[in-house]
Amino acid sequence: MTSHARRPHDRLLSAAATAAVLLAGLTIPVGGAQAAAPPAAAPRPAAVDGWQPRPEQYASTVTRHDLTIPMSDGVKLRADLTLPADADGNATDQPVPVLVTITAYNKTVLESGGGAVLSGGDPDYLVKHGYAELVVDARGTGTSQGVWQAFSARENKDSGEVVAWAHSQPWSDGDVGMIGASYMGISQLFAAGDHPPGLKAIFPQVPAADVYRDVVASGGQIDVGFIPLWLGLVTMTGLIPPAYTATEPADALGVLVDHLIGGGTFTLPLSIRALTGGDAAYDGPFYRERSPIEVLDDVTVPTFLIGGEYDLFQRGTPLDFEKLQANGAPVRMILGPWDHLQGSSGAEVADAGYGTLPELQLRWFDHWIKGLDTDLDAIPPVTYYEQGTGDWVHANKFVDNDLHARSYALSGTSAMGGVSGGLTTAAPVAGTSTMVPLPVSGICTRSANQWTAGIMNMIWPDNPCLTDNKLNDLSGLTFQTAPVTQEVRFQGPINAHLFVSTTGGDGMLSVAVEDVAPDGSVHRITGGWQVISQRKLVPSRSRYLDGRLIQPWHPFTKASKARLAPGTIAPVDVEVFPTGAAIEPGHRLRVTVQGYDLPHLLGPLPDVLPQALPIKLYTGPAHRSVLTLPVR
Repeated sequence: MTSHARRPHDRLLSAAATAAVLLAGLTIPVGGAQAAAPPAAAPRPAAVDGWQPRPEQYASTVTRHDLTIPMSDGVKLRADLTLPADADGNATDQPVPVLVTITAYNKTVLESGGGAVLSGGDPDYLVKHGYAELVVDARGTGTSQGVWQAFSARENKDSGEVVAWAHSQPWSDGDVGMIGASYMGISQLFAAGDHPPGLKAIFPQVPAADVYRDVVASGGQIDVGFIPLWLGLVTMTGLIPPAYTATEPADALGVLVDHLIGGGTFTLPLSIRALTGGDAAYDGPFYRERSPIEVLDDVTVPTFLIGGEYDLFQRGTPLDFEKLQANGAPVRMILGPWDHLQGSSGAEVADAGYGTLPELQLRWFDHWIKGLDTDLDAIPPVTYYEQGTGDWVHANKFVDNDLHARSYALSGTSAMGGVSGGLTTAAPVAGTSTMVPLPVSGICTRSANQWTAGIMNMIWPDNPCLTDNKLNDLSGLTFQTAPVTQEVRFQGPINAHLFVSTTGGDGMLSVAVEDVAPDGSVHRITGGWQVISQRKLVPSRSRYLDGRLIQPWHPFTKASKARLAPGTIAPVDVEVFPTGAAIEPGHRLRVTVQGYDLPHLLGPLPDVLPQALPIKLYTGPAHRSVLTLPVR
């Protein structure tokens, strides 16, 4: 057992830990990390609603490394257990509730250098308040046996079995919660779908819902920004020799062989099939198996979700919330102005008014696990940051009853280089605008930061591309309102219904919804993407508000793909990812349409040329291209 002393093996991992933080920021568990804690911050005031956390029960923590957790098929997972301890480092002999984190990024790497960077506070906060924390390497990753296949049915079954194992251990009082971000947040949803004994509450940060539409292939194009980084990170951290190599050499060698097999039979072939237009480029059973939304139909475990308006799972986290709320689950959600790194760390969660991330987790678990009164009724179901005003807005539902559909018609003609057409609620003027897709669109935008998980913001936070989209908009077609005289507040998913024709029979429509300030600076609020050949709409799975489409659903299968014949004008519905924002008086609402969003998306190799040819966009009464917003 150790407290915070670093083992010799840990020192060999510091470089890998730094790389893990830089590449993904994905996902450091809040408690139990064994790196030195960051310097103590100044005491924060109580939460806005007046709630105060209870005092710590324990002075210290102690960790047991590389516990073996047997799965039902014989594969052994490895875990580190952190227990409350007295000032002398003696672990409590009283059973306590257990908080489980399941990671694919190697628990040892994270504990050797990443935890303090992204913990959002004292990494041992929850343990010192009377919880144990169990950090587990997922099958085929880190120190665990098996072949990694990223949320396969077998791995998802593991999540439930890990919870059941923690529930039955002598150091556990039988009650289990779960914490963690991104991959660890997704694992929580799959565990909840397995209904394991003892699971009382979960706290997923920035989790996905539908992995194909959320992140793998937004709008039908392949995510070449984040996905290669993610696959590389898991593979890299899985090839580090386990710390128990000296004591269990045969087991350690078997783990490394398993991980090499996983890289050769899963990661590399998957990437090749996607980029060459194979089955992995389309939606289907492979992605359904890996999408948490598919297992949430009857899940009612209390769930607190943290999401980001510039996050990889900007689309998915609200869908998880809505599914759980429809089931009657006690559920809360905070959506902040955060990218994936920021949402994973939770460092700014206190801005929402309910305490720091560790305090909010304590508040949640103390209520649902320990039965304490933490005044959860003071936290509304939805709290989101409103871009434009900077206000935190409260709502009972994600798309609440006070929202109504408002459509703005694209009007007249736009030209690349800064000539804007109109955006109006009145009758639109007919026009035809030609767009030549340029493979520089997207590079100088907040989208580039979003779809590389927040790395740009971390490395260069003062980058003007993160705050002004004006330069990027020159490579597309822009349509904007006159300066508004009354505030326009909108929240939820958005649809862009665009009439287009293409030279190559295909193309990608990258749509940005923006706020143009009186000084001409352009704030990118949100975006959406759609491959023209995948325009087939399924009304029964789409969302409407006041009879108007606000969230289209496309099949994205090989069978649904249909190129446009030359000269054919067709409507294409572009799902613009959900957000919350206000256009203040004197500002303009703008929509910009481009043919690329790099480094985010790129078509499979067979589609690269057709998708690089000119696209025409039509406006006016005969071809009513519109942007439809849920307006409050």
